[in-house]
Amino acid sequence: MFNNELMADVHFIVGPVGAAKKVPAHKYVLAVGSSVFYAMFYGDLAEVKSEIHIPDVEPAAFLILLKYMYSDEIDLEADTVLATLYAAKKYIVPALAKACVNFLETSLEAKNACVLLSQSRLFEEPELTQRCWEVIDAQAEMALKSEGFCEIDQQTLEIIVTREALNTKEVVVFEAVLNWAEAECKRQGLPITPRNKRNVLGKALYLVRIPTMTLEEFANGAAQSDILTLEERHNIFLWYTAANKPKLEFPLTKRKGLVPQRCHRFQSSAYRSNQWRYRGRCDSIQFAVDKRIFIAGLGLYGSSCGKAEYSVKIELKRLGVVLAQNLTKFTSDGSSNTFSVWFEHPVQVEQDTFYNVSAILDGNELSYFGQEGMTEVQCGKVTFQFQCSSDSTNGTGVQGGQIPELIFYA
Repeated sequence: MFNNELMADVHFIVGPVGAAKKVPAHKYVLAVGSSVFYAMFYGDLAEVKSEIHIPDVEPAAFLILLKYMYSDEIDLEADTVLATLYAAKKYIVPALAKACVNFLETSLEAKNACVLLSQSRLFEEPELTQRCWEVIDAQAEMALKSEGFCEIDQQTLEIIVTREALNTKEVVVFEAVLNWAEAECKRQGLPITPRNKRNVLGKALYLVRIPTMTLEEFANGAAQSDILTLEERHNIFLWYTAANKPKLEFPLTKRKGLVPQRCHRFQSSAYRSNQWRYRGRCDSIQFAVDKRIFIAGLGLYGSSCGKAEYSVKIELKRLGVVLAQNLTKFTSDGSSNTFSVWFEHPVQVEQDTFYNVSAILDGNELSYFGQEGMTEVQCGKVTFQFQCSSDSTNGTGVQGGQIPELIFYA
């Protein structure tokens, strides 16, 4: 019965002129599933036409809407889900709208978070908006460098640039704003000139906290861009260097960013003269969480024989697939403290799924190690579960060993 001419008593012409599609339907079925269609067909101002034009809905989205109303089946795809959400909202079909929001939440990542933030505000979906902010705040650099950031509307741009919790350097924010300005000039058919970029940005330019950059970052970046006037560049340089600082139109307070949290899985640490050596072998542990978080890095033990430098490769995997890795160095001071090693970008970790985190250290062989390990640790609102990893070839397990801390944002 869905999408065929059999006994159809109404036809919709769906889509813009030139790309519209004729869709047959049955008034009674639609009226039962939507109060908007009921009013359209049986209300006081009911339509009497046999053809109804709907230029603002995509044909594919309208077909998904009809399929749900005829069969309760929901078949969503990434390319049409936003258009389907629009149609579900327009015709007040809450179950389909909820399915669209759930689909968007599960597909949310840094590269589309800014676009989805813009859409979630348009559709008034506060839960999706909150999820977008979680991703944008924690993975701010990736979100701001994404192509999707350049597609957002000006109001969303201003809201993001104002955001206190953005977890990135201000130079990244400045470069993202310049990229957006160039994209907006193209959208408006304007030549990409300093004047036009300033005009399309409007007050958004003065929401960037340029004075919170280091002097070196400013000198090598913003000061050499063509978007700041000569007077602005001169005054900012004076603000950095002069005792009598000029008044600036840019915010002076550094963003707060996010405070990293630490899950410590051992109750004590120890060292012995003949234990815990590194010979390029892998220390690894598996973990799962009960809510979505972003893993930012690891806390590791260092040398038990005084100050020492280590080279370390850290890695995060899920089902054998590498999600993030970093090769770096850290210096330990001979204490039993943990020393932070960071991934290049925080990594989104889904709930109720085990991930494998590992570290391969090269340096002073004798190290502190953890004892009295816990299988479950409560960190604020997040519960971590730990289990042994088959990748661990250096003795690390749940009860003892290396990788005492997971550093995360939640």
